[in-house]
Amino acid sequence: DKTVSLRKDLSEMHEWITQAEEEYLERDFEYKTPDELQKAVEELKRAKEEALQKEVKVKLITDSVNNFIAKAPPAAHEALKKELEVLITSYQQLCSRLNGKWKTLEEVWACWHELLSYLDAENKWLNEIELKLKATENVQGGAEEISESLDSLERLMRHPEDNRNQIRELAQTLTDGGILDELINEKLEKFNTRWEELEQEAVRRQKSLEQSIQSAQETDKTLRLIQESLAAIDKQLAAYTADRVDAAQVPQEA
Repeated sequence: DKTVSLRKDLSEMHEWITQAEEEYLERDFEYKTPDELQKAVEELKRAKEEALQKEVKVKLITDSVNNFIAKAPPAAHEALKKELEVLITSYQQLCSRLNGKWKTLEEVWACWHELLSYLDAENKWLNEIELKLKATENVQGGAEEISESLDSLERLMRHPEDNRNQIRELAQTLTDGGILDELINEKLEKFNTRWEELEQEAVRRQKSLEQSIQSAQETDKTLRLIQESLAAIDKQLAAYTADRVDAAQVPQEA
């Protein structure tokens, strides 16, 4: 009987749609590791593609039902028409939902990699700060050399906040959805702790360098005064020598 055969095809397709919904749309997913998230993206992509391939099957069933209805008595039309409409609607909704969920997970996956990219960039900057702090531990030279070290450290610390803001926003977006939350919180805690420690050390180093500059400037001033005094004494002694003045003649300067 053609009606039985058609209903069997409709039923099998309904069962496949229900199974796909349960497997990919109604099941609770937890993404605690990047591997789990990547696997979910790949699974959804395969499910989406498989659903699209079923379009041929749905079209065949639709044509078969319409051909049957065109030849069968009106009494058999209504029920089959309704079943076909339900099938087409369910199939279209499944394709739409699978595609939507796959796109969402694709965006989440991209968001995760964007977060990693910003973290990598900021950690490279922190590495530069560490190297700069080591280089300014024992700066040799006068006020000018120390001032140059201070300027280079201050330039490095004038780092835009854009990347840190992006890190916070991306992390918030992911963890709000319960995605990789433990891993992200761990990475952020490590990054923020390192950032705060280096910032505090940089502030201490800046103050230390400023004090060193002040001390060097005072030392330079003292040395300059001594040099000026020695030059004056040298000039006076040269004059005494030229005039053949001995110590006995200037006892106050002896």
